[in-house]
Amino acid sequence: MEGHVLGPVRAEGDGGGRVFGGSKPAALFALLVTSPGCRCTRKEIAEVLWEGNESAGHLVDRAVCDLRKQLGREVVPHSGRSGYCTLRVPDGGVDLLRLRDRVARAAGLNPPEQFEQLGAALEEWDGEEPLRGLTERGFELRREQLRAELMAATYARLDAAWRSRKVKWLREETENWFERAPKLSQIFRFYLLAHDDLPERRRERLIEEWTQHNGKPDADLQSAIDQVRGVAHRPGGTLLPPVPNQLPDSSRRPVGQDELIRSLVEAVCEEQDAGNLALVLISGMAGVGKSTVARHLARRLRERFPDGVLYAGLNGFAHEEVRPAEPDEVLDGFLAALPPYTTVTGPESKSNALRSALAHRSVLIVLDDALNAQQVLPLLPGDGTCAVIVTSRNDLLRLQSERKVLFRKMEPLQEADALEVLQEKVSAKDRAIYAQAFSDLVRLCGRLPLALAVVAQLLKGGARPVRTVPALVREMEEERERAKLDTLHLPEHELSVRAALNCSVRVLGEEARLLLWQLAVHPGPSASWEAVMDLGRAVGEGARTDRALVELVAANLVELQGDRYGLHDLVRVFARQHVQPGPHGETADIERATVRQVLEHQLHNVRACDRVLDHERSLPIGEPDGVTVTDPADPGQAMAFLDEEYATVQRGIRLAVGRGIERYEWLLSMALVTYQWRRRLLDDALRNLLYAADAAEAAATPVDLAMVHRMLAGTQWRFGKYDMAVGHLRRAVRLSEQDRSEEGRLSLARSLHRLGLTLRKQGDRTGAEEALSQALELCREVFDLVGEAAALNALGALHHDRGEHEQALRRCADALRVVERTVERSGLADVLFTLAKVHLARSERDEAVSLYRQACDIYREQENWPNEDKARLLFADVLVSAGKTEQAVRELERVIVLRELMGGEGVREVRESLEGLR
Repeated sequence: MEGHVLGPVRAEGDGGGRVFGGSKPAALFALLVTSPGCRCTRKEIAEVLWEGNESAGHLVDRAVCDLRKQLGREVVPHSGRSGYCTLRVPDGGVDLLRLRDRVARAAGLNPPEQFEQLGAALEEWDGEEPLRGLTERGFELRREQLRAELMAATYARLDAAWRSRKVKWLREETENWFERAPKLSQIFRFYLLAHDDLPERRRERLIEEWTQHNGKPDADLQSAIDQVRGVAHRPGGTLLPPVPNQLPDSSRRPVGQDELIRSLVEAVCEEQDAGNLALVLISGMAGVGKSTVARHLARRLRERFPDGVLYAGLNGFAHEEVRPAEPDEVLDGFLAALPPYTTVTGPESKSNALRSALAHRSVLIVLDDALNAQQVLPLLPGDGTCAVIVTSRNDLLRLQSERKVLFRKMEPLQEADALEVLQEKVSAKDRAIYAQAFSDLVRLCGRLPLALAVVAQLLKGGARPVRTVPALVREMEEERERAKLDTLHLPEHELSVRAALNCSVRVLGEEARLLLWQLAVHPGPSASWEAVMDLGRAVGEGARTDRALVELVAANLVELQGDRYGLHDLVRVFARQHVQPGPHGETADIERATVRQVLEHQLHNVRACDRVLDHERSLPIGEPDGVTVTDPADPGQAMAFLDEEYATVQRGIRLAVGRGIERYEWLLSMALVTYQWRRRLLDDALRNLLYAADAAEAAATPVDLAMVHRMLAGTQWRFGKYDMAVGHLRRAVRLSEQDRSEEGRLSLARSLHRLGLTLRKQGDRTGAEEALSQALELCREVFDLVGEAAALNALGALHHDRGEHEQALRRCADALRVVERTVERSGLADVLFTLAKVHLARSERDEAVSLYRQACDIYREQENWPNEDKARLLFADVLVSAGKTEQAVRELERVIVLRELMGGEGVREVRESLEGLR
């Protein structure tokens, strides 16, 4: 049986019978369920169901009979001569009884377990009116009793949530309840406790309105009002020393920090419950919102510390005219607020006196804006149930080494939270109209709360109309280009990113300040440890760059993500404009040396990877000079290294182009192109190579310039622009013919080979064969085995195009014998791929399957995504024709992965093919 009385009344028996709505059997069922022991006398039934009808006995019999018929004799047994009607409810058969059972079980549990148990109980109630559908007057009192019972369970769960620190849930739940039942004292009580960060004016207005409509608050509500107001609780008639409550008000709301605050509340309470001092350290860059979070956290924790809250602003990173607070002065203030009001002298004595005063108290201490551990350590209590919240722009490594610290490093906001800060006062219509402009503002503010607050202030109250947001974006973009932060500087509102960052930089050591400036010159977005260490060599071998980097990371001016180091965009702009690397006259020399060091490091490291990916290409780079160079063991390591460095190298190329440094414009672009082809980053490759061609015209030999044009042709070829590729290759042929040396002939062979491949793509088989035959002859003359194998393979492909399968097989077999004498795995894969197609054309499917599989495996080993994609797609077709559907499915699944890695083009078509096979 399953029955319900906490909403619309209904019940269903095991045999399928049902009672529901306002029927008399349904009313009888509800009456029995809500009666003690689930039984009533016939007289009670008549009085409730047929009030005023003195001859209702036969009606009672009929209702009982109908209920028994629907729910079964086991549930509604015959009463015999007892005069009672009884309902035998199976365990868990009625929502009300399940709720009562779970509420009873919650009574002996701890708060978190109570919260869960009461939640399970209240799941039985969906918020509807109990006993809904029953109109008899006799149910009115029972309905009121059920309402009271349900609300008591609701209040108990709210209380368990409060004591269990379920802050987010409590805020959302009380919002809903306060909207539905604002007059209920307990609801208003928990609403105030859960929203203790309401602005004071709004909070007091709510309290005043509630009191006007509902009368004087009861003791529980008054206690909550006192708590959110920060009023100390004292038994009537006692004269006790005042409890300190020094926490300053904060008008800012910690947007996007609910999870951080929740985790810290739980961690502090756990330490306090274990009888330990809870020491919280919140660090992060200037303007990230540490103080706001600390104050909000303190308000959340305040009720846990009955002996008060102490607060000190340590001014560690204040403006130059404000000196950092001395621990001795802070101790004076704390001791003046704590009995027995000692007057000891000397820092050590005062520190001992503070520990003594706090030994048997539970006090929360907030130390805001600490400069270093020396400022904090004398202010800490000893063991006990106190807690300390420290904020600092520095990670205070000494404090972390000497004390157990609950450490949290704050980061800039997520984009959605950052948009919330900017758009708090903006209408939904304007948000939609200027969505892109607001997104650009978030980017230009680097999602930093302080910067966002500055922009929000500009838009506040219509001082700057919302329609001017696109213009504001343009202004800030122009400032970024000029390395300025003027828009984000509002000293009249005490809001300035520039001033905040200046306070952080002012306390750095000389070497850390120099390295910060060098990292701002570095194109970013990030750099490896080796790259940062190489920066130090730009200004002399004696620099302790490692120590300077540790200082910058601990000061939260350099971001460490994984094992790479970077600057927040606003820190980069500030450092570039406002940090001096040395004496004014030396800045230009230091900058030139730094730029050269950055680009030299990138060039040699990219080239080290390129050698592994393309054994045959030579670039006139020279030996490394004062830079650390990686040594990848295989293509996988080389590609992984370049995956990490790619964004940085791309910016390095832009830096070289912007400064007109020809060596890096063309050589860095050339060293990167094989990687770009294999990752199908063709737009970047083409853009870089066009710059490279211009630079090589002035800085490179004809043979090297021919190589640039071959790379341009290869990129256009991959775009399918064969006419443009042919133009670059004919230029490469002419340039190579200018050099009669062996190097020139090798360049000519490679240019003719690529020309032959491209002419074949255009359908010019005669021209292709002529170019490839010349390339083959030249490769044999200069003993270029890799080139010889490639030319033979291309000629084999031409024979295959013509249907000359025997000749194709001989050419490819010759190519295979040659390439196997080299270490060139990519060339081997190309030959195997062509051989597979030839064998398939000869109906030798088993041989084709084996060759395709080998080619695919090599392309995968070489991280050559485009070639692996092409080979596996053809391989899948062969497997389908061979009836090997499961293997074909695996190949197509890999093709989907490859295409998603390369941007997603063509994924839908492959998925459709895959679905057709499954």
